[in-house]
Amino acid sequence: AGAVAVAVVSANGSDQASDGPSSQLPTTADIPSATATEPSFAPTSAPPPLDPKDFVSSVKKDKAPLSPDLLFPGTQLTMGETVYKKGPTADTRTCGSAAQGTLPKVLDTNKCTRLIRVTYTQGDTAVTVGVAVFDSEAQAVKAKKDADKKSIVRSLSGGGVKSFCTGAVCRSTTNSYGRYAYFTVAGFTNGKDVTEKSTGVFRAGDDLAEFAFRQIRRRGEAQASAAAEG
Repeated sequence: AGAVAVAVVSANGSDQASDGPSSQLPTTADIPSATATEPSFAPTSAPPPLDPKDFVSSVKKDKAPLSPDLLFPGTQLTMGETVYKKGPTADTRTCGSAAQGTLPKVLDTNKCTRLIRVTYTQGDTAVTVGVAVFDSEAQAVKAKKDADKKSIVRSLSGGGVKSFCTGAVCRSTTNSYGRYAYFTVAGFTNGKDVTEKSTGVFRAGDDLAEFAFRQIRRRGEAQASAAAEG
């Protein structure tokens, strides 16, 4: 909430009235009107900036184009000193078909409208990121809450990326921001199981989850900036 400054400005200097008899006061016609008086206080500060998260929390405000290549641009991703090669992408309106375990029910129950997936690889490690789109933030938060350890996005292979996480033990993550819930599943393309010692897989999953969050946030920042300028 912005503070509003209020000041009372006299129509004419009151010192003149106290220095001489009333006959020396100017006539009514000579007294400047109050509306013509310049304010004697500094203008109030600018209104608070628009909250970027508001623009990605509701389908009514989140109007920017959306596609796998817009959300995950380029052919590779650098996080710290690690370079991940971008693999296949997918975009489906039937969210449950791109998920497995308990996740299809979670997405359908909370009325997921779209599920965008992309796979990144680094050596024999592969990560699929799935971004589920809902109409409201409340639905995305509920989906995150409803998800459990068996709520897993379906891994996406092809285009030079071998099948992974179809029978082996893999590591998954779940989170949400605005009206988006985002999931990762990370594992090995050679079919090995992920263990607690598979630090590279854990790091890859965390890196891609962080990147998904940043991209959704940037989407909100871009729309907030455009709204402020226009």
